[in-house]
Amino acid sequence: MYGSYSGRGRGAGSGRVRAGVATAGAVLLLAGCSSDGDGDDADGGAKAAPIGQRPKAEAPYWVNPEGRAARQVAAYDSAGATENAALIRKIAEQPVAEWIGPDTPEAQTKGFTEAAKKADRDALLVLYNIPHRDCGQFSKGGASDGNAYRAWVDQVAKGIGDRRATVILEPDALLHLVDGCTPGQFHEERYDLLKGAIQRLKQQPATSVYLDAGNAGWQTPDALFEPLQRAGIADADGFSVNVSNFYPTAASKDFGKRLSAKVGGKPFVIDTSRNGNGPYTQGDPSENWCNPPGRALGEQPTTKTGDPLVKAYLWIKRPGESDGDCKGGPKAGDWYANYALDLARNSGG
Repeated sequence: MYGSYSGRGRGAGSGRVRAGVATAGAVLLLAGCSSDGDGDDADGGAKAAPIGQRPKAEAPYWVNPEGRAARQVAAYDSAGATENAALIRKIAEQPVAEWIGPDTPEAQTKGFTEAAKKADRDALLVLYNIPHRDCGQFSKGGASDGNAYRAWVDQVAKGIGDRRATVILEPDALLHLVDGCTPGQFHEERYDLLKGAIQRLKQQPATSVYLDAGNAGWQTPDALFEPLQRAGIADADGFSVNVSNFYPTAASKDFGKRLSAKVGGKPFVIDTSRNGNGPYTQGDPSENWCNPPGRALGEQPTTKTGDPLVKAYLWIKRPGESDGDCKGGPKAGDWYANYALDLARNSGG
């Protein structure tokens, strides 16, 4: 199976997602290895219901019409579960990020960006392959060494070409330098790799790059601005906040603005995918990041934020994919239909 599965990050505080595989100028998302066990898995082979694009003026990002949520809609429709299909359609009709896996990066990014271009939209991509990723925790993995990572980023950039793409660069990578869980001997290399990745990606004429900078509940801007500078934020288009987390948009704006003031007024993007009800505050605090109950979809992806410093609300974490095998969920990155239904149901509308 191509792609990677991802688990908890202390900064992003949540499970990552399985990357898709792109071939022959079209996108084919391979089936996940397991479902939530209720027989309503989006990867069950049902033909996807027609899913269109959002209005370009509101959200210029590409909606994958064959994504997991779209296939779940088709599965529910086929089974006559129209209420559930309508709930999951809230997810399927929104642009969500495509997380690029370690294998065939050029083919993946070429496929996604070509499909986006054909729809006259921008691709939204996440790069998550830094060496020594996630300090050996649930998302451990990444490139084997610095040279392998540089080669991987180069292939990603070649796949993007001159097509429009927005890239979220390495969730948690910077934070794990600050919190000390990444061993000290890897720090200098990681700063160099992040800075080099920004510079390589920015060689592509229509690529925007946002370096991940954590969330409103982790550390403070005072702890992060110097590491951001060392990692090359000056060459990036900005930074991202709240990736895979649940902090309210207002809190993320405040955090981002305070951090922006310390890094030359750089703009930022906010992950609003699951922050509709804010963070979970009950139970074991060490596991509040993992499939927390009662959460809701947040603001829909848009560039119409009403704030010049906030470039976009984005769905970077893919709603409906598990944070890990906790609270009844499957392993990190697998589709979790019941959780997706709860997110959509709790969002109202």
